[in-house]
This record gives sequence, C-alpha cells and structure tokens, in this order.
Amino acid sequence: MELFLVILLLLCLIALSNILNRFIPFVPVPLIQIGLGVIVAYLPSGIHLPLNPELFFVLFIAPLLFNDGTRMPREALWNLRLPILWLALGLVFVTVFVMGYVIHWMIPSIPLPAAFALAAILSPTDAVAVGALAGRSALPKGIMHLLEGEALMNDASGLVAFKFAVAAAVTGFFSLAQATTSFFLISIGGLVSGILLSFVIIRLRLFIRRLGMEDATMHMLIQILTPFVIYLFAEEVGVSGILAVVAGGIIHAIERDNSESRMAKLQIVSVSTWSVILFILNGVVFLILGLQIPDVTRVIFHDIAISNTQVIFYSIVISLALILLRFVWNYLFWNDKWMLEKTDLHISRMRSVLLISLSGVRGAVTLAGAFSIPYVLQDGSPFPERALIIFLAAGVILFTLVSASIMLPILAKIGVNSIVSNQVAAEYIARKKIMRGVIQALKEEMNYENKAATLSVISRYYEFRQLPLKNENNYSIGQPFGQEMAIRMIGLQAEQIETEHLLQTGQISQDTAYHLQEHINAVEVALSNKLQFQLFHFIALVKRAISRWLSSNQETIKSEEYLLAKIELSKAAIAAIREHMSEETRQASLDLIVSYHKSIERLSTKAQHPQKRALFTKQKKELQLKAVQLERNEVQALFESGEISRDIANKLRKSINFFEATILDDDLSS
Repeated sequence: MELFLVILLLLCLIALSNILNRFIPFVPVPLIQIGLGVIVAYLPSGIHLPLNPELFFVLFIAPLLFNDGTRMPREALWNLRLPILWLALGLVFVTVFVMGYVIHWMIPSIPLPAAFALAAILSPTDAVAVGALAGRSALPKGIMHLLEGEALMNDASGLVAFKFAVAAAVTGFFSLAQATTSFFLISIGGLVSGILLSFVIIRLRLFIRRLGMEDATMHMLIQILTPFVIYLFAEEVGVSGILAVVAGGIIHAIERDNSESRMAKLQIVSVSTWSVILFILNGVVFLILGLQIPDVTRVIFHDIAISNTQVIFYSIVISLALILLRFVWNYLFWNDKWMLEKTDLHISRMRSVLLISLSGVRGAVTLAGAFSIPYVLQDGSPFPERALIIFLAAGVILFTLVSASIMLPILAKIGVNSIVSNQVAAEYIARKKIMRGVIQALKEEMNYENKAATLSVISRYYEFRQLPLKNENNYSIGQPFGQEMAIRMIGLQAEQIETEHLLQTGQISQDTAYHLQEHINAVEVALSNKLQFQLFHFIALVKRAISRWLSSNQETIKSEEYLLAKIELSKAAIAAIREHMSEETRQASLDLIVSYHKSIERLSTKAQHPQKRALFTKQKKELQLKAVQLERNEVQALFESGEISRDIANKLRKSINFFEATILDDDLSS
C-alpha cells in the first residue's frame, strides 16, 4: 500500500509541475520537478526513495532512449554521424582524461582512479533534459539533431569508461589495451544485439498479423515490452544495453515507416499511449533526482571535516570546467557543413558553439551512475570519498540545468529579427504536415457506411485550414491569421444581432436563442483563452445532455429550428462581412464568405433530411474529435522533435482550439 501511495504522489507531482509551468513558463519543467522532489523529501513525513541504479536504467532509461531512437530523424542522424561520434566518443574520452586530472589536482583526497570515475559519469549529456530545454529555447534544428544524436550515443561511452574507472579504483589494476578492446566489443555488441533482437521482434509481430490477429492493443503491448526485452537481453550477454535500445528504436522506426502505415489504428493508439508513458517517465526521472538531493547533501553538509562552502565551490568549478572544455573542443573542430538545415545558415560559428556547449546538461544518468559506485574496495576498505563524489555529481547536474535554463533562451533570442522568415517557413511546413497527416488518417478510416460523414469532415477541414496554406512565399506570420480572426469577430457580432432579432420577432424560441448565443460565446472565448473554452465546451455538453434527458420528445423540433436559424445567422454574417470588406482584407473576407456559404449548404441539407441526421451526426462527431486529437498529437510531436518552437506550437494549438469551437454547433444541433 505504501508503494502505491508513493507512485500516486509522484503522478500528482508530475501533473502539478506542468500546471506550475503554465504560471512560470520561464522555469523549465525539469527544474520544477526537481524542486518538487526536494520539497517532498524535506517534509517531515516525506518520501525517501532509495535509488537502485540497475532498476533505474532498465525501468526509465531503456524506454526513453528507445523512444528517442524511434523519433530521431534518420537522415539527420546519418548526415551528422561524424560530429556525433566526435562528441559522443572523442569528447567523452577527453573529458575523462582532462577532468580526471583536474578533479584529482583540486581535491587530492579523491584518488586518480576515483577522479576518472567521477569525470566519466559526468561526461554523458542527458537526452531528456536537452529536449526539454531545447524545446523551450527554440534551438536551431541542425544543433538540436546534433545534441539528440550525441545524447543517444554518449551514455554508452560514458558508462563504459565509468565501469573501467571504478574497476581500476576497486582493484588497483588497469590495462589500456584491455579497456579499449572491451569498449569496442561492448559497444559493437550492443548495436548488433539491438538490431538482431529488433528483427526477431518485428518478425514475431508480422507472424502474428499473418494469423489475422490485428488487435491494436496486443501489438501495443509488444511495443511497450520491446525496449525492456532488448535492454535486459543485451546486459545479460555482457554488451551495452543502452546502445542496444537505441539501435532497436531506429530499426523499429524504419519498420514502422515501411509497414505500419497500413495499420492506421495502431499508429493512433501508439502515439497516444507512448505520449502518456513518456510524459510519466520523464517526470518521474526528475522527481527521483530531486528526491535524492536532500540525502546526498545531508551527508556532506553534516560532515565537519568538509567545508560546505568549499564543496559548493568545487561543484561550480567542475561545472564551469566541463562547459569550457566542451566549448574548446567544439570550437577547435567545428565545421559549418554540420549545420545542414537552410534555416540554420544565419547562425555564426561562435553562437553555434556556445549553444552546443551550454546545452551539454547532465541529468539522471549521471546521478544513477554515481549511486552505483560500490561502498568498499577489494581489500574491504571504504571507497574513497564516495559521498563527496555523489554530491559533486548532483551539484554539476543542478548547475548545468540552471545555467542552461538561463543562458539558452537569451542566446536563442539573439538575432531573432533576422530569422522571422524561417519561423514563417517552419509554421507553414508544420501546418501543411498536420493537415496532410490528419486528412490521410481520415481517408484510411473511411468505409462505405461512414463515407458521407468522412467526406463532410474532410471538406470542412479544408475549409477551415486552407487560409494559412495558400501561398508559401507570400505567407506572413500572424497577419493572415489575425485578419481572419478580426473578420470572424465581425461575423460573430452580426450573428449575435441576428439572434436577438429572430427572438424578438418570434421566429425562434428562447431555448434556441440560448443555444445560438452559447455557440457564439464559445467561439469568442476560443479566440482568446483555451482553458476557458474547454470549460465552456464541457459545460455546454453537460447542459445539452441534461436537456436531452428532460425533453427528448422536443429535440427534433428544436434541432430543425436551430438549423434554420443558423442559416439566417450565416446570411447576416455574410452581409456584415461584405459591408466591412476593404481592399486589404478582401481575400480573407471572400474566403470567410465562401466558408459561410458552404455552411449554409450543409445546414440546408441537414434540415431537408432529418431522418438521416442521427447516424450522420454521430459518425461525423467521432471523426471530428479524432481529427482534433490527431492535430494536437502532431503539434506535440513536432515540438518535441524540435521542428517548431514553443511560440509556433502555442499558435498552432490556439488555431486547433478555434477549429474545435467551430464544431460545437454540430454538437448542439445533433
């Protein structure tokens, strides 16, 4: 029961951290989660969750890196293979060598092998933290891909170097030739085992599908188990489980592109399921990190033999030395050809190197590795300065996270005026990709029974999405969408006036007028506040359900009256838009007028065939909700992959919110 309560509390803290981030968006979610973990651990009856490194790696790191492998653009990974290896291998080993001597020189009580172990566990960057900070700072795509590729690979190289450094500290023996040979065997073996086991799992899934078992739930279960199976198998045979799950993720991404596109339902379920799993795992990782900090600091701060100010100073110096070493390494070996994206060509060499250097944040892998240091040496004596090493690792994690949170947004904003056109292109491409993806998914769902509803949804989807997609060259960020919003407000005001007129002249009942005004208000709210709209929409649906339950026998009459009234409101809106149309807003006004005419045609058809409306409306509502959810999933995927910035993601979400408001009248009239 106690474990269940701990898990429940962690899930609540994850939700709380994302709510707090809405109020303090300048603080990254990982830092908020670490802070919440620290607060909970310091409470009198707080959580004290011991960190088991082996369980941590298999339960958290394996699925997270597997998913990163599936999402990493393979073309970018291949094109950037040289700089990625240069960072994931070259920089890691240089960091171990240089920082090992620096740490031993600065803190002589830490023997050289133990100093090498600390340097090794500090060398890997954290993929989860990099993604969170990069998305917030809108890093250029080329740099983002480079950082993602580095984070996928350097965990393995850093942990292997750490393993040999700890072995040297425990046994007092180290062979460079043996370590080099073992490193290549472990690394190559991990990649090979991940590839081979992935092919076996893929073949198993294909065999199951050939048996006619197309159940998406069962295939989703196999997907969830895959990273754990690959990691445990690789570790069992003595190779790198981390590289195995990364390779497995890439192979599964290739297989998904080639075959799973024919199983659209599985794709939808997979995206939704993995988004929830990753959301929870990412949050728990940083909460666990925060939970460990009080225990780590308590040991050092209560040790009278060590000055608290001095150990904090050591943490800061080591962190700055890591950033400086990363900067020098990248600056010396930087090649402008690494930035393959046209949108990145404006970035100077110095700014690129600074962004990459500050993005090298450390995270949970570093702390888990530090906790895996044994307590005693081979001769039975205590491992030298184990508590201090863990404290220094935690200090470096916090310093790199905080410094990156402060500096990356500042550096990313430098020269922002010169990249407006690139932001425009990014938004255009994102809108186009979302539209094509959703329409393709809707077409795959179409069959003989729901063909009419599907075509209606697709037609209306084009209707509300075509404006930003008209002209890639002439499209300017904000202006067309802003014009459309202003013109829509004119139409909504005309609808409001016409509703009052129809009510006063007795052409509609008070109940119909209420529903019309409710829809108009919902659309207006959607243009300004997403949270208010969702609450408004929920209340409207509840009221509608209660109304149906209380007066089901009058529903058909009210629906027909509502449809006819909507036609009159659309005509009034068209007249108002024509009256306010200017040369500047002519194109946007005509587009909206066409939209209203299509709405009149659709409403007229519904009013003429009330007997077919129930099934049609039910099918259409299901498809509309699916389309909206697919849009939101695609926006989140684009944001997490670094293809769009947070500002563009928020703009797209607002647009989706407005589109959702436009289908509210279908709910009210069904």
